[in-house]
Amino acid sequence: MTAGAQRPAAGEAIGRTVLPGGLRVVTETLPAVRSVAFGIWAGVGSRDEDVLHAGATHYLEHLLFKGTGRRSALDISAAMDAVGGELNAFTAKEYTCYYARVLDEDLPLAIDVLCDMVTGSLLAPRDVDAERGVILEEIAMNEDDPADLVHEAFAARLFGDTPLGRPILGTVESINSIGRDRIAEHYRARYTPDNLVVAAAGSLDHDRVVELTRAAFGSLLSGDAAPVPPRLSGPAGAAGAAGATGVRLVSRPVEQANLVLGCAGLARTDPRRFALGVLNAALGGGMSSRLFQEVREKRGLAYSVYSFSSQHADTGEWGIYAGCLPAKTEEVLAICREEIAKVIDAGLTDEELGRGKGQLRGSIVLGLEEPSSRMSRLGKSELVYPRLEPVEEILAEIEAVTHEQVRDVARLVLGQPMALAVVGPFDDDAFTAALAP
Repeated sequence: MTAGAQRPAAGEAIGRTVLPGGLRVVTETLPAVRSVAFGIWAGVGSRDEDVLHAGATHYLEHLLFKGTGRRSALDISAAMDAVGGELNAFTAKEYTCYYARVLDEDLPLAIDVLCDMVTGSLLAPRDVDAERGVILEEIAMNEDDPADLVHEAFAARLFGDTPLGRPILGTVESINSIGRDRIAEHYRARYTPDNLVVAAAGSLDHDRVVELTRAAFGSLLSGDAAPVPPRLSGPAGAAGAAGATGVRLVSRPVEQANLVLGCAGLARTDPRRFALGVLNAALGGGMSSRLFQEVREKRGLAYSVYSFSSQHADTGEWGIYAGCLPAKTEEVLAICREEIAKVIDAGLTDEELGRGKGQLRGSIVLGLEEPSSRMSRLGKSELVYPRLEPVEEILAEIEAVTHEQVRDVARLVLGQPMALAVVGPFDDDAFTAALAP
């Protein structure tokens, strides 16, 4: 067996092998299913871009579907359609993923197609030019969706003009200015075996996946490079633990005001993230949450209102989203601020603590009920966590959260000065000043 390989032990379902060049192959066997989710994860996201490469990571994600030396764009899509497979990709702040879901008997095809895409893309100039228009349309679509736009505006307010604060898609200006040479430079620098993870979950054999991957990567697997370590801290110059405050107003002629009120959160490996997760679930994570009850059920001020928590390597975001009639904006914000103050002062009730734990545990377990989510867990764990945390260990950490821990994390995170982003039919400075804390 290859050096660095870990074959699943008796009673275990997860196997891990490190191939020459540092390419990691991680699998989880799920005997009860007839399908396999297969993904190739690259340890590069939009936060890895400098100004000259802004938008390049997402642009590259599009281009890898446009053809290789062996397959045209039509060949790629037709091969997967012919077996009823799903093929897609996404770009995040700190990683990119290309994935497929197929019947177990078609896994060799999925491995060959995705590996070919990731390692053999031509990045033809005509495809770069054609896809530029597609990405500009995607940006325009995002601009037309105020619920998406307000989250981007919030990140821009919180993290400023840093890679974390800039949009994953890039901007109209950055996409129009970037050329093939810069995109190809980004490709060569980031899509190396030591910065890639192959993850698969479903009806599979680990050794077979390793051998198929080895064959698909071919001569690229050479040397003794070690895998790039997990991303546990951001690049120099990125946002740290604290975020900016103030108001960012995006004027749009829409019928509803969309707002996000929040602050910097916790890094993904911060041990206090479990307490913040429980707090977030109780405050704004479901129909029984405080925010839903106070804003929607009791007063009918909004159809959608929730709180959220997301993590990055060295910082995070916590916030409240609400969509309401423009005339109700100040009232909704006042209620949100009041509920934040209450939880900082008094924490949660026993019932809320139990409900928050149950909601968080259930969402984790139910989210791992099918191969795609299992595959995602493997890929992200290799790229951004020190180790693959067993599910039972995570559930035990959630169950161990105490009232004191919730109060401490509420004061630490929710007690910070807040940033606010609003997208709506407003365009005057007086309105912006009225919304400021």
